[in-house]
Amino acid sequence: MNKLFYGDNLDIFRQNKISRETVDLCYIDPPFNSKRNYNQIYNNIGSEDRAQAQAFIDTWVWDDRANAGYDEILANSEGRFQAQLVELIKGLHGVLREGSLLAYLVSMALRITEIHRVLKRTGTFYLHCDPTASHYLKLVADATFTGNFRNEIVWCYAGGGIPKRDFPRKHDILLRYTKSSECIFNPIYRPYTPGTIQRGRTPIKGKYFEEGLRKEGTPINDWWIDVPKITSPTDPEKLGYPTQKPEALLDRIIRVSSNDGDTVLDSYCGCGTTIVIAQQLKRKWIGMDITYQSISLVLRRLEGTFGAEVLRRVRTDGIPRDMDSARALAHREDDRLRKEFEKWAVLTYTNNRAIINEKRGADAGIDARAYFKTGKLDNAKIIFQVKSGGVDRGDIATLRGDMQREEAVLAVLITLEEPTRPMINEAKVAGQYKHEDMGRSYDRISIVKVQDIVEENKRLEIPMSLEVLRAAQREIEEKQITLLEE
Repeated sequence: MNKLFYGDNLDIFRQNKISRETVDLCYIDPPFNSKRNYNQIYNNIGSEDRAQAQAFIDTWVWDDRANAGYDEILANSEGRFQAQLVELIKGLHGVLREGSLLAYLVSMALRITEIHRVLKRTGTFYLHCDPTASHYLKLVADATFTGNFRNEIVWCYAGGGIPKRDFPRKHDILLRYTKSSECIFNPIYRPYTPGTIQRGRTPIKGKYFEEGLRKEGTPINDWWIDVPKITSPTDPEKLGYPTQKPEALLDRIIRVSSNDGDTVLDSYCGCGTTIVIAQQLKRKWIGMDITYQSISLVLRRLEGTFGAEVLRRVRTDGIPRDMDSARALAHREDDRLRKEFEKWAVLTYTNNRAIINEKRGADAGIDARAYFKTGKLDNAKIIFQVKSGGVDRGDIATLRGDMQREEAVLAVLITLEEPTRPMINEAKVAGQYKHEDMGRSYDRISIVKVQDIVEENKRLEIPMSLEVLRAAQREIEEKQITLLEE
């Protein structure tokens, strides 16, 4: 069964949830230490009213977590790390000192070591990076996959901004490593065009060489210029995820370095491109991500691509299933997981149909929006607010004001704590909304307890098709903020 893990990938690895030497191919596209925050852009009504949901923070600092990782590598008490890696990190400490770059490299060293552990002897590892830190990451991977570096692949693309004082930066780097020399490799060829390959020095060698090319085609080199980057807002693949990679890129990697039935791992799975392509190519897959927004997006993307039936064959891990785990998520002090409880609560309650909103400015009372169909050509809006602490009647009164400002017909307050009687009465005062298509009425303001979500499997009852959600997102994304490329 395919597996989708919610949580810090290092914790997942360290809990031995993936056994040693069970993975055939691992591709990762981790944060690049580019010192900027990426956001999944959903709305841009005005320059002062930008609803953004944080996808991940690509900014690293030397903190207690980095210091603990550094000490663990140097101590190497369990013999977990290659001797070369220990010496490398120690040497980099002397050069880089205790700053953001070393914190990033320590984090990656811990995780690449775990990837090496779970790869089969015939397994392959692809590390996707950009010139910001690719040279440092290559040192870390070289010291982990000792003697088994295979390729530096340059993925070239067009689109995006043009700097005035530099050459345009239009390529990423993919570092390819194997666990041993006995790796899986299925060559890919493009159709041969006469004259594109120089003949050998001797006529007979050149003749037979060209005849072979006519039969098989031209081998793909280590520079890829035939896979375009997703840049257009109207691209059918575009999901609004800031670092989304094209399906063709992962299709090539998975075809080359795995076979039918093999296991593919992506421990930074983001919007799920690796997972979707692995599913298409009949591979088993394992995905991990630290943000619930990504987990939700992967589940929704799988359902939208393959139908609801595919979700029955996915085992999820780390998602709250009871009140104890829900409270633990709500009160987690890790700043990387800010607002994770709110995202999980809304997306679970809406079966991954809501659009998450970061609290900013005038949107301070709204955690998410969702849309449902009304009639043949129109839709209506629902807004959501999540509370993990004490709640009272004033929260409902505020939510009514948010409804008016947002022109929403329905609102939902999801609460970790038990709602008070005055809250319930205030919600009832808001009245009901009659859904003509459904032939029934709904409370304009609903109060939903997290306990009912996890213990009674309570979900939003108003049908919201993926098509309605996509239409709403397309309309919003036409106004979205363009993330500037350096």
